Amino acid sequence: MNFTHLTQAVTTSGGGISEVLRALSSAQKDAGDSPKVLSIEDDGEAIEPWPEGSPEFLAACHFPGMILMPDLDERLDQISPQVLHTHGIWTYLSIGVPRWARRNNKPYIVSPHGMLDSWALDNSKLKKKVAAALYERRHLRGAACLHALCQSEADSIRQFGLKNPIATIPNGIEIPEGRDLKSRYSAENKIMLFLGRLHPKKGLENALRAWAAARSASAEECDSGGGDPSKWQFVIAGWDQGDHELRLKQLCEELELSFADVPAKQFLSLEASSGQLSGFSVVFVGPVFGELKVELLERANVFILPSFSEGLPMSILEAWAYELPVVMTDYCNLPEGFDADAAIHIDTEVESMSAGMLKMIACSEDELKGMGGNGLNLVKEKFTWPTIAAQMGELYQWVRGKASRPSFVQEDG
Repeated sequence: MNFTHLTQAVTTSGGGISEVLRALSSAQKDAGDSPKVLSIEDDGEAIEPWPEGSPEFLAACHFPGMILMPDLDERLDQISPQVLHTHGIWTYLSIGVPRWARRNNKPYIVSPHGMLDSWALDNSKLKKKVAAALYERRHLRGAACLHALCQSEADSIRQFGLKNPIATIPNGIEIPEGRDLKSRYSAENKIMLFLGRLHPKKGLENALRAWAAARSASAEECDSGGGDPSKWQFVIAGWDQGDHELRLKQLCEELELSFADVPAKQFLSLEASSGQLSGFSVVFVGPVFGELKVELLERANVFILPSFSEGLPMSILEAWAYELPVVMTDYCNLPEGFDADAAIHIDTEVESMSAGMLKMIACSEDELKGMGGNGLNLVKEKFTWPTIAAQMGELYQWVRGKASRPSFVQEDG
């Protein structure tokens, strides 16, 4: 089948969408389909590997608040896809894709990737109201189907007033081979890891306040059999957005949390060889990709995502793939993790976050291993890319009128 994915960024600038699209298109190629990925170049870090021939970059004209792609129609005419699939909203693609689809009588699917959740809509609220009125509602309403990552996102789509069919298909994960977890279990100090964009919606300000409260708790205040908070570090890895990292470091100073700013490669080397950084309660290690990210996931003991808003976070699926127990909010939209005893629940308030951190710190090594193993089993069962690619294939055939409605597609009413 010939279909085309479109998104505004396929580098680290695109956040989790870029990684999702890279993995999905690769799995679709492996399944015998012919996916194309169209985007524009930006100054973000490249991610690899993509299927042969993707991504393809189109020319871009930059204007305040908008990026235009003047060659989009011509390139789509050349490819002549049977289905278009846009990833993300509030971009020029929301204008160009519906126009081309109407002219050529081709169906398109939209994956908002969490951008219709209430927290996301409240961010730059006025701009989004204007964009919705000018073009975005028309884009969404014209889709043959909307793609939600989870039931919570499907509910948000309905709350936005959209009556299109909704396909609920989660993100997937590639299960790593040859995980080396020796350093995780042999190290004297333990790591609670955050890995993702440094952005206000990730809840890191409240997480630091919660960390300060947890660090001030004595070992006796932890649950019986628990660990000592002073033996743990909060490691924050990820790329900065809007100078949020500076705000987090200022907050550390206000909370009297000792912190270090050390590139990930140096941190892993020092932590493994000399423990020179053990005196810092928070460590900022910057963005991590490739082997560095693997090493950090292998070394960490617990993963935390204290987010106010997510679609379906790849970072948690990756953490489970590396057998990490997880601390997360309901807004991560992975209730399966709580049901499988692979995660501890927290709210977005400081007190709840601190309690969740202390609960994880109080776990024995065997309990942490057990939760991590539950997470690995969960992603193997429900979140592998071949399964996701097959479901997408069913969806594409249905919107083309070539197959009956899949069970994961719900129509309004």
